[in-house]
Amino acid sequence: MSKILVTGAAGFIGFHLSQYLLKASHQVIGVDNMNDYYDPALKEDRLAILKQDGNFIFYKLDLKDRESLDDLFAKYQPDYVINLAAQAGVRYSIENPHAYVDSNLVGFVNVLEACRNYPVKHLLYASSSSVYGGNKVAPFSTNHSVDHPVSLYAATKKSNELMAHTYSHLYNIPTTGLRFFTVYGPFGRPDMAYFSFTKNIVAKEEIKVFNHGKMERDFTYVDDVVKGVYKLLDKAPKANKDWDESKDELSSSFAPYKIYNIGNNQPVQLMKFINVLEEKLGKEAKKKYMEMQPGDVLRTCADISDLKRDIDYQPTTSIEEGLDKFVSWYREYYKV
Repeated sequence: MSKILVTGAAGFIGFHLSQYLLKASHQVIGVDNMNDYYDPALKEDRLAILKQDGNFIFYKLDLKDRESLDDLFAKYQPDYVINLAAQAGVRYSIENPHAYVDSNLVGFVNVLEACRNYPVKHLLYASSSSVYGGNKVAPFSTNHSVDHPVSLYAATKKSNELMAHTYSHLYNIPTTGLRFFTVYGPFGRPDMAYFSFTKNIVAKEEIKVFNHGKMERDFTYVDDVVKGVYKLLDKAPKANKDWDESKDELSSSFAPYKIYNIGNNQPVQLMKFINVLEEKLGKEAKKKYMEMQPGDVLRTCADISDLKRDIDYQPTTSIEEGLDKFVSWYREYYKV
């Protein structure tokens, strides 16, 4: 049994990952600030499920609270840390930039400092496909430049990668950054398009279809993501003392540092996605076609070749199967 600290444990991915870790007989110390960015009742319900396991310990704690976080590390001295806590959302970052600085930058440096003071075997942390910003070459590769973000959210995630590299280099902390690609599934985030689409279609209200549906997303089912993260736990990166940026992977380093894409490698057109959702719900959506929104990108597609190579990662859930599971959960949870 390993002691694993999961920040953002009441969040969407954090909840599913914590469940998986508990089933694998690990002790999970869950941390979440339970903010109201979306319905806290959903977070409470996720937590209630996790608390049924005696190996789950929960602390309501904000990562900005450096002293409390330090006390937690001192008490439990976790073997591994998986940092999923962050202020999420691309569009919200335009309206509330300070929330992203507080959570994604201040909070993350506090995690890094705690890992320095109480050494861990491996720190894994959530990055995002949004770091690819204005890139047009697809699939997006971890060897591509990510210096052109189009939202503050993306900029904070790129900053996390830079901060992690610095701590890997200075203090020999093995760090792995996970660039997630549009994760969806049961107990998902209500601010995500698939969730709001479902809610509005069920209520016979119109859905907003941005850029007139001419967008593609590399939708990745949450179970596939969780299995990938779990397999990476014991794959702590090692420093490559001979690393040369002219010939080696840019996602690795002379420090014990690594970046992976965790995606499906199968982009789905937005209109196809809506059509599958309509089929699973048995209802046609009332569509309002709109222009592209600030901070959005046209297409995401993950190159996952190094993840396949290193942990034999292969997502298996089709968009039809994944949306079927989501819709079944949605109907049961909301009694519709």
